[in-house]
Amino acid sequence: MRNGILAIDQGTTSTRAIVFNEAFEPQAVSQIELTQHYPQPGWVEHDLEEIWRATLQTCREAIDKAGGPSAIAAIGITNQRETTAIWDRATGAPIHRAIVWQDRRTADRCDALRAAGHEAAVQERTGLVLDPYFSATKIAWILDHVPGARQRAEEGALAFGTIDSFLIWRLTNGRVHATDVTNAARTLLYTLAPPDWSDAMCALFAVPRAILPEARPSAGDFGASDPSHFGRAIPIAGVAGDQQAALVGHGCLSPGRAKATYGTGCFLVMNAGQTAPHSKNRLLATIGYQTKDQFSYALEGSIFSAGATIQWLRDGLKIIQASRESEALAASLKDNGGVYLVPAFAGLGAPQWNADARGAIVGLTRDSTGAHVVRAGIEAIAYQTRDLLDALSADGAPAPETLLVDGGVTANGWAMQFLADICEAPVERPAYQEVTALGAARLAALGAGLIPDLAAVPEGAPRARWAPQMSAEERARLLGGWRRAVAGALAVARPAATA
Repeated sequence: MRNGILAIDQGTTSTRAIVFNEAFEPQAVSQIELTQHYPQPGWVEHDLEEIWRATLQTCREAIDKAGGPSAIAAIGITNQRETTAIWDRATGAPIHRAIVWQDRRTADRCDALRAAGHEAAVQERTGLVLDPYFSATKIAWILDHVPGARQRAEEGALAFGTIDSFLIWRLTNGRVHATDVTNAARTLLYTLAPPDWSDAMCALFAVPRAILPEARPSAGDFGASDPSHFGRAIPIAGVAGDQQAALVGHGCLSPGRAKATYGTGCFLVMNAGQTAPHSKNRLLATIGYQTKDQFSYALEGSIFSAGATIQWLRDGLKIIQASRESEALAASLKDNGGVYLVPAFAGLGAPQWNADARGAIVGLTRDSTGAHVVRAGIEAIAYQTRDLLDALSADGAPAPETLLVDGGVTANGWAMQFLADICEAPVERPAYQEVTALGAARLAALGAGLIPDLAAVPEGAPRARWAPQMSAEERARLLGGWRRAVAGALAVARPAATA
């Protein structure tokens, strides 16, 4: 193999390296779990040096399995988005742990900006809403809490990046400080039309322009890895945030095509074409991908807890010992018994965007069992997806002919059938599940000139498919119960959240 693509998939819970051959078939893989740090309730951090060590180790192992560095033509990177890193330009050393996308420590700052009337202008320019999910308030928090950091940032001594940018810096030994447009568009500092860093947003969020990376197309030149890392210099030719990489991996290259990735959270992304969309229903307008010849915007809905809900049932409530047990428990019941779980463990994402909402279980009776709670947790994933599809529809987007899915939760066949039933749409799951890494590999292949365009990719194995079977009356009854449960969770949220 001479034209292999090394895809680095640096996610929230693990770092993975996969080598694909010219037919985009996986040839080698290595993965290392990532430690989660919780300094305070609602705070989530990652150790950047741990991420870097895991990246080197997994890449080296995958390269060795694939035949050595001569077999690798290019590197693609995909990453957990919004997670914020700041490091010293002279030494490359982080000045603080990375603040993870799930972190809620800047909720008060977002509330204050919203109360001051800034959200409409922020959404108009960036496509995003005021929420601690995004990078800008995390950057400001680090600069304000690390002694001397703000002054050093203003002097140009510090560099900011999302995880892709940090890895590019380390892989190139500090020669390249860059990100791609899909990651830049998740910071609250980047305007959609025209795509560029915004001085106005930098001023609003108190982020010095000097620390920002250069934003480049998703397929193209991001420098080359230093020979000391993998035995020779390898071009870094493709970069995209994980959800946009999955959009490319699924082949959603035309307007109206949508995919949903069910990992820790769930992210429903629809290709919105070449005109920047403006959501009136609190969805996110963002950039889907950019190549030399193509540019696509996207509409996105974010669910904070999908697989995380199943993990909580396993590790928190200990109702199940393994995630796979959830399918049998859900299927063992004739119905949900009126029990609903609202998994607002880190607030609610789209379309509510309430950082202060907290989880709730409603509808319990003496007949309720652990199985009902497990089923309610699985059902919540489908209900939240339906909320996103309804918001897309209200924004004028066409209903997807098929909902393309990937991620760990999709291994649960009962959950996928319920998803099809609640969403009134066929659900398809590809045979190969690492769609995010596949998208990064496709972008890198294009950036390295190995393929003429993103569409020039062979079809993979047949997809598993679930068609809707539920009656309209049953669907309406279940959705009515869900909406009442969400209203209850929002009713007890901190009042300041809606200021």
